Amino acid sequence: MSLIIFLVVGLIAGALASYILGRQQDLLVNLLIGIIGAVVGGLLAGLLGLGAYNIIGEIIIATIGAILCILIWQRMR
Repeated sequence: MSLIIFLVVGLIAGALASYILGRQQDLLVNLLIGIIGAVVGGLLAGLLGLGAYNIIGEIIIATIGAILCILIWQRMR
């Protein structure tokens, strides 16, 4: 996946995760959460034997990872 597509997927995933959890955050924070979520979601999907074969699947996996990251961050604070 190219860097630009990875950043766009991260931004969309971070924005979706923030919207689903009812949090309002800046664009940069959404991007960072989405990128971290994409990595976490990709690792978890790989461990479960799942994979994304198109952009929608990548966004779904990244969003799930971003939601998990936000929830873990909230518990740690």
